[in-house]
Amino acid sequence: MWYSGSRNNREESGGHEVQAQAQAKSILKTHFGYDTFKKGQEELIAGIMAGRDALGVMPTGAGKSICYQVPAAAMDGVTLVVSPLISLMKDQVDTLNQAGIPTTFINSTLSAQEVNARFRDIAAGRYKLVYVAPERLESDRFVRLLGELHIPFVAVDEAHCVSQWGHDFRPSYMSISRLLDVIRPRPVVAAFTATATDKVKEDIVRHLRMNDPVRVTTGYARDNLSFFVLKGVDKKAYLAEYVRNRAGDSGIVYASTRREVEECCSYLVKLGIRAGRYHAGLSDEERARSQELFLYDELKVMVATNAFGMGIDKSNVRYVIHYNIPKNVESYYQEAGRAGRDGQPGECILLYAPQDVMTQKFLIEQGESDEERKTIEYGNLHGMVEYSHTTECLQKYIVRYFGDPEGQACGRCSSCTDDREVADVTLDAQKIFSCVARMKQRFGITLTAKVLRGANDAKVRQFGFDRLPTYGAMSSRKEKDIVNLINVLVADGYMKLTDSQYPVLTLTAEAKTVLEGKAQVFQRVTPVKRAAASTTDAGDESLFEKLRQLRKSFAERDRVPPYTIFHDSTLRELCVMLPQSEDEMLSVKGVGEHKYRKYGQEFLQCIVEHTAG
Repeated sequence: MWYSGSRNNREESGGHEVQAQAQAKSILKTHFGYDTFKKGQEELIAGIMAGRDALGVMPTGAGKSICYQVPAAAMDGVTLVVSPLISLMKDQVDTLNQAGIPTTFINSTLSAQEVNARFRDIAAGRYKLVYVAPERLESDRFVRLLGELHIPFVAVDEAHCVSQWGHDFRPSYMSISRLLDVIRPRPVVAAFTATATDKVKEDIVRHLRMNDPVRVTTGYARDNLSFFVLKGVDKKAYLAEYVRNRAGDSGIVYASTRREVEECCSYLVKLGIRAGRYHAGLSDEERARSQELFLYDELKVMVATNAFGMGIDKSNVRYVIHYNIPKNVESYYQEAGRAGRDGQPGECILLYAPQDVMTQKFLIEQGESDEERKTIEYGNLHGMVEYSHTTECLQKYIVRYFGDPEGQACGRCSSCTDDREVADVTLDAQKIFSCVARMKQRFGITLTAKVLRGANDAKVRQFGFDRLPTYGAMSSRKEKDIVNLINVLVADGYMKLTDSQYPVLTLTAEAKTVLEGKAQVFQRVTPVKRAAASTTDAGDESLFEKLRQLRKSFAERDRVPPYTIFHDSTLRELCVMLPQSEDEMLSVKGVGEHKYRKYGQEFLQCIVEHTAG
């Protein structure tokens, strides 16, 4: 219970709880157009509105923003939202203002005069939420100004950035705790992230000085997404075929380097595909322009480095292709999770090539991190390599990585739909395990494969490995096939790799069981098939296109991204339900009273005319 004391106090607090719940649901319906909360939202919102700190770990698309936007709309004063990217602020501010909740931001795009003017407006009570970048909190003057405001609530988005164990540590996030010494009375603090291991969660609570927070982890599985890992494909040919087959869909292609982004984007443009590019080598203006065109659906495909994506809230991305392996599972899941934010089906495809792992190692070595941080980054990269080779359900691997051992097989990914023949590879596995043991578990995958292949290699001879009984034990196999099998055996838990630039193979208890002849090892033996075609059609396609064009005209008039008016999922539901009156239209998810007053009549008229025709 959140309230305690005498019977009268408990009755009074229970009344407040019911009242707060009713207020939260009213805000949800009026401003956001939904009748019910998603999983985890109501518990977090109830805790925040009762004055408790909160930690929400919810996958992309699960509605983290609602968890702080609804309480902010209900509270007196202004809520401060700490958000890492300027582009994300703009999207959130546009969306909230469209929903009738006055919101603004303060960041480096504003002049000193503009900042002062916004502060005057904030102090006058003209806004309910203010978004700021964490770097702004490093300014003593800015923090003192905050101390003059009534701030009952501080929300921290992308909270994993506060942890050095997280995949995107930002030192500026450490300044957030300073606010608690300045703002009086102490505000409620809520932190939200899509991906956090148990260690990262504890870091968040400690660094943000949270008091016994309400903790909600809704699970990491995304039931509307299908994951695929493809190896040995011609990447450019696959990319061209895939994008052409989905000419009407929005998609993101992630690449590791600026050069890869430039090459992929040029290739797609030459094929007549409306593609844009986004990386750190472009000017701020060009990046902003590319992002704007993508948000407004003028570009169908964005080719980008991982700098893109964390700062967008585009709901109708249907696919995300990773042209290269990313640096860790956390980054991959956040980037892949940009697909299907509207709850409609999405595909997440990783095109794996061994040389991409070397690129990531090079980027780690060239980075400015200290040795301790680099060791963490190498360990994180190994987790991504294991994902690329695992034979278990890909969705299950991801949720297990984040600490949920009870995850269920999705039935949709490239592992679950793999219909290759199962073969007994116990003998090959025993040869590999025996070789690793005879090499004293002190060397990596490549050298082990060379010994097993029987390679005439100087390093093999230097260590005397050409005299081992396992030298040439797999001479009939290609070296790359041996490397691949070793990677699979690592991913399946028979061996481990040390966290270092040159990882060393070590055996686990499972491998020793196989060596003793007490267990067998089975693997599939034919190429992975390509991803299945997307199945996103629902309702009347001609009506859906009419509604999209109507939405686009409003978006151009109001100079806002189309999805801030209505998500594609809302348009799809309109096509299925075909509302004929205001009441019927208000029953559609995503249509709130505020948006109906702004746009509803025209959309309703379009539907009525279409059905009459």
